[in-house]
Amino acid sequence: MKKMVLALVAMMTMTAAMAQGDNQKGEANRRKMNKTEMIKNRTNETVKKYGLNEQQAAKLLELNTKFADVMGPGMRGPGGRGPRGNGGARPRPDDNTTAQQPQTDGKQKGNRPEMTEEMREQMKAQRQKRQEAMKKYDTELQAIMTADQFKAYKADQEKRMKEGGRRGGRRN
Repeated sequence: MKKMVLALVAMMTMTAAMAQGDNQKGEANRRKMNKTEMIKNRTNETVKKYGLNEQQAAKLLELNTKFADVMGPGMRGPGGRGPRGNGGARPRPDDNTTAQQPQTDGKQKGNRPEMTEEMREQMKAQRQKRQEAMKKYDTELQAIMTADQFKAYKADQEKRMKEGGRRGGRRN
């Protein structure tokens, strides 16, 4: 009886470990997606969601390609994860990052350094640049979509803004 229970526990543990490994592989594949694949995926999702025809899809692909650097991960740096591409984390000793970390007086929260005025200004400029690009994108998108399609797109955009900008089922 003990052996059966132990065998069952071992099997369940192995199954859980394998499932976790598969999940991590899936995330790694998503992260390895190149810029072109990301643009195509975004375009295909929009085509399906709003029922665009082939002609609209071709124009949308051009539009998404045109705005990919401004509206996508490139806006934030490599990997789309902050200015250094590492989620804003401090560089590890083995990092070849040349970014200087501001000195603090020990009043920092968690592991993040205090924001300098220069950092705030950079963030403000990036936010303004992105907002201008989004307006241009929406104007060009409106010319591609029908009135009903664009109305549905804007409604979804408003909904995302109210939810805190969450997309693609990521709910951290």
